[in-house]
Amino acid sequence: MTLGKMGLTKQYLAYKPASSFNIIASGRANISFITVNGVDGRYVVVAAAEKVIVWNMRLSEKVAEFKRDKQEVTHLRASPDQKHLAVGYADGVVELFDFASQLSVCSLAAHRSAISALNFDLLGLQLVSGALDNDVVVSDVVAHEGRCRLSGHTAPVTQACFMQRYRDVVVSCSKDTQIKFWNLETQYCFKTIVDHRTEVWGIALMRNDDFLVCGTADTQLSVYRIAPVADDQPIEEESTVSPFRCTAIGSIQRAGHGRTINLVADTNGQVLGCHGTDKKIELFYFCTIDEALKKLTKRMKKLKTKAGTEPDSPSAAPEARQVALTDEIKRLPSLVTPEKVKSFDLLLGSRNELRVCCTFLKNFVQLSSLALGTKAAEPVTLHTVQKQGHPSEVRSVAFSSDSLAIASGSAESLKLWSRSTQTVLRTVPTDGGYVVSTCFVPGDRHVLVGLKSGHLLIVDIAAAEIIERIEAHAKELWSISLTPGMHGCVTAGGDTTVKFWSFELIGAAEGGDVKVLSLLHKNTLKLEEAVLCVRIAPNGKYLAVALLDTTVKLFFLDTLKFYLSLYGHKLPVLTMDIAYDSSLIVTGSADRTIKIWGMDFGDCHRSLLAHDNSVTGLQFVPKTHLFFSCGKDGRVKQWDADSFQKIITLTGHLGEAYGLAVSPNGRYVVSCGSDRTLRLFKRTDEPLVLQDAQEEEREELENATLATGEESSVPGLPGLRLPSKKTVGAEKGAENILECLEVCRSYEADGCKGPLPPLMFAYSVADTGAFVLTVLDRISASDLKESLLLLPFAAVVELLERIPGLMASRRDATPLLCRVVSFLFFMHHKTIVSQKTLVPVIETMSKTLHQEVRSLRDMIGTNLHASQMLQRELEEHQGCALFRDATVQRRDRERRRRKREASKRTFVQITT
Repeated sequence: MTLGKMGLTKQYLAYKPASSFNIIASGRANISFITVNGVDGRYVVVAAAEKVIVWNMRLSEKVAEFKRDKQEVTHLRASPDQKHLAVGYADGVVELFDFASQLSVCSLAAHRSAISALNFDLLGLQLVSGALDNDVVVSDVVAHEGRCRLSGHTAPVTQACFMQRYRDVVVSCSKDTQIKFWNLETQYCFKTIVDHRTEVWGIALMRNDDFLVCGTADTQLSVYRIAPVADDQPIEEESTVSPFRCTAIGSIQRAGHGRTINLVADTNGQVLGCHGTDKKIELFYFCTIDEALKKLTKRMKKLKTKAGTEPDSPSAAPEARQVALTDEIKRLPSLVTPEKVKSFDLLLGSRNELRVCCTFLKNFVQLSSLALGTKAAEPVTLHTVQKQGHPSEVRSVAFSSDSLAIASGSAESLKLWSRSTQTVLRTVPTDGGYVVSTCFVPGDRHVLVGLKSGHLLIVDIAAAEIIERIEAHAKELWSISLTPGMHGCVTAGGDTTVKFWSFELIGAAEGGDVKVLSLLHKNTLKLEEAVLCVRIAPNGKYLAVALLDTTVKLFFLDTLKFYLSLYGHKLPVLTMDIAYDSSLIVTGSADRTIKIWGMDFGDCHRSLLAHDNSVTGLQFVPKTHLFFSCGKDGRVKQWDADSFQKIITLTGHLGEAYGLAVSPNGRYVVSCGSDRTLRLFKRTDEPLVLQDAQEEEREELENATLATGEESSVPGLPGLRLPSKKTVGAEKGAENILECLEVCRSYEADGCKGPLPPLMFAYSVADTGAFVLTVLDRISASDLKESLLLLPFAAVVELLERIPGLMASRRDATPLLCRVVSFLFFMHHKTIVSQKTLVPVIETMSKTLHQEVRSLRDMIGTNLHASQMLQRELEEHQGCALFRDATVQRRDRERRRRKREASKRTFVQITT
């Protein structure tokens, strides 16, 4: 909507993304159990395009949501203490979210391509990530920075995890068929398993690192035993660098077909699950040593009985070294799923109840249970989250006349949504019909649905059922348009016909006074080519028809005589719309262009190269000459048909956009796409100046390409591999440091007299030392090293010369200054040492740094032991524990309260 004109600028009201819905779980990322309010086995976290959603499986409700714009989630993992959630994205960034606040704690720019693996260590202090760029990066969760980059794989990394028994050891596997063991202290691969001939798709460490199981493209799971290196072992058998032996002891034959897609173990490493390309999850239980010895004893007794000896004859007790793989691994009942599994997670409860939660390609999540302690137990489906979204991609959307409801159609159903809450109101199965067009009937009690088979459905919204199925066309029913008088509609199909229908109320089949809506066929317009879109001018004079021969033909609506032909597109017109005053018609084609035509003479006012791919949706905002368009490039754009300018590009879909609809009041826009999301945009009261919007888009495009290049290079260190990548934030940090040093030089040259420089005043600092520290502190921890790496050596020297003075005046900044000094010396050691002017600076810095670090260490130790002494004294005087665990009693009270409420409440059974 146009606000008015101010000089040469024209103002508009901005549209902002309001929400995205319809998607339950993405198929690209994994699923994981999490603990919420001390409850396990009920809550799962899944990826939903660029968002992360926490679902309550028992109530099928959305509990929490984590957002980061524009990038698709590819992997996620919760920390062991359930306080943080690590989310990996398609651009190689790992975002760390806090569960309590649902806000981002830090952002780790670790990789150059999509994240494929994430895992925390046992304490949750370190995070290992693998990606499609063949690298493994270990990050420090506490310091919010990368620790090391492990390069050695020659294909995308498929899994990476920490070993629990051996400290600072990471295991990774890749599509290069190799499994590597890394020592984080030396950043060296000390062992590589090259036994496989096909890609390794997953690994799992079982039973406290006793076993390593890996899944490949074969139908077998390879099992390796990990054991400490014995003191009397010959050196030639095993390298002395490795702290353990990893030997192949057998394989597990899978019952499923195809390659292993996922290999998942529970937290304790007792149960292993895997699935291939079929509809089945296979489960295996790794017995403890005592359980394995019992199975061995029973097996030996059976063998003796078959051999004819007495089973109770005295014999030596079985030893652990006699245990076979069949004694240590037990096959559990397989979980048969309704569809092909995309990802799953396991959780073994205290009562030997195994819970399995799966995501599927058809956009639903299922929770199943298996009682391990019961003989002949079978998996049971507990809950399913399915009704909150379409199983397949949405192809058509429409708004009701009051702008309160949205209709969306997919390959198997039609759903009615509440625009305000984005919840499903009605679901109407189309009995296998593929929906390609939708339209609300005046009165908003019925919806017209066009199918790919050519059928036209009349859907009753209140009853959520199809009241009539009409064989309207012999082929696809591509378009439905209402007549200006709202007494009928026009349909266009792939059978080269345009048919005219009128609304009629006819008596129901049961008789009585009840009447139902029906369509009466009035007329048919036969054409030479298939019709892809049809529109009627609001003034009721013209009928516009888009044909497969790339032309748009205009006919007189009353006589159906030919009026004009609009030709100029190189490919067929897929969508079009006519302005409210019938003066303009806008067409969108598969040739990526949008053309604006005059209805009076059929002249082309302007041709716009609108999208990077086919234009799939286009509609005018009511009562204006503004219109929205969407294309297969995923973007949604707003245009001005009078000035022929693009107003704004909205955050679109991660894949292709299939269609859009503008609400009758002009305040909302909804679009659908291949990422299975419905995206709602809302008009705000914020004025939007065209020049400002264009400048923001230009800056965003410039920021996407780094000015200093992608690679980090240092003279003398050609093979430098930092555990981070260069980002726009790192470039801005380097610019801020250089600007800070320049301001400090000019201010000190004037004797630090006169008014403060504007930049220092903006940072609220009084001297240059505080200014330097403030600038360094405002650079994020993950970007600090890359920012320091971009500094020229002259700036490095100047920064080092200021360090001794900063240490003396600001002892609280010792950790930050230590990080800066150590990294600069690591990068520029030879050059710094060769500078004679820096020798006194280095000597002073070395003494001061050691003193400050020792002082900090002593202060922390003194405070720690003083607190322990105070605790002991208080406990002795008061006769009770000072820091007694008060959460135990609270948990007991909550458990008793839930039991009381459960006895009073009627449970609602959730069916699949």
